[in-house]
Amino acid sequence: MQPIKTALCSFGMSGWVFHAPFIHLHNGFELYAVWERTKNTAVKKYPSIKTFRSYQEILNDSSIELIIVNTPNYTHYELSKQALLTGKNVVIEKPFTVSVKEGEELISLAQQKQKVISVYHNRRFDSDYRTIQKVLSENLLGEVVEAEFHFDRFSESLSYKLHKETPGLGTGSLYDLGSHLIDQAIQLFGMPEAIFADIQAIRPISKVDDYFELILYYGNKRVRIHSTYVAREASIGYIFHGTKGSFIKPKTNVQEIALSNKQKPNEANWGVENENEWGLLHTEINGAIVREIVPSLTGQYMDYYEGIYNAIRNNQPPPVLATEALLVIKIIELAYQSSKEKRVIVL
Repeated sequence: MQPIKTALCSFGMSGWVFHAPFIHLHNGFELYAVWERTKNTAVKKYPSIKTFRSYQEILNDSSIELIIVNTPNYTHYELSKQALLTGKNVVIEKPFTVSVKEGEELISLAQQKQKVISVYHNRRFDSDYRTIQKVLSENLLGEVVEAEFHFDRFSESLSYKLHKETPGLGTGSLYDLGSHLIDQAIQLFGMPEAIFADIQAIRPISKVDDYFELILYYGNKRVRIHSTYVAREASIGYIFHGTKGSFIKPKTNVQEIALSNKQKPNEANWGVENENEWGLLHTEINGAIVREIVPSLTGQYMDYYEGIYNAIRNNQPPPVLATEALLVIKIIELAYQSSKEKRVIVL
């Protein structure tokens, strides 16, 4: 097996938490290089890694097959375009791009160059979302008529990541947290018929949006997507009501917490939720009313990189299609339009 030599475009939180541990542990990859302009952080953790001071050095290295574009959102298009033009496969940190036009261009270019392009929508591989998928696939709720997705936080200060707090293309919580929830909603229910959005900066210190409420319209079904940075007591993460029953579940973050605590994704009980984070199912099964706690499935971000390996080496579809990630950007663009014009937008 020839490992896929892989380069990271940065070694901030995204690099050392969400990407490097999985690339390093997967036998199909070699964590080969990193772009650090002035620091030498990566080599302290991964002594064999090469540190490049410019992106051009990465592009010029013909042995690199895969580039992880995990830089600020507004750079995703240009860095990915350069990578594809030089014959590299690309994984792009979510959100895909800051506009539909940019995303369409990258998809077209990847097709021309016959290279893999995928977006790191890792929340598809969380235990909470996988459990929800299972409940819905087993038709335990009947026809879902209402659903809510929440990603609430409490923060009295701005992020140390200045690129996330400075007004500009692709900044704000809708691009940041909203892209996760929108992707999950689209995966479960498809594209809506219409959308209404309220997007605001509600903290006095905020310079970019830190609150959003989206309503996605699917015939008689309504899907609400919500986030705020002023929820000291966060709302239930997921709420689903159907014609037969309901399922509610806290939003969990066990893998990110473990990674931030320097745990490795091959350790025992990886991606396993505590029992107090399991969901509640209240429904009717075979004529009997059932109200019970549902054990959560195990989450595993490594499954994403297993899918990337198979896409590059075995010509299989990538685990997240760029065309799917493009739908998220389309919803985000329409949400900003809806909020600005204070009206429902029909897709």
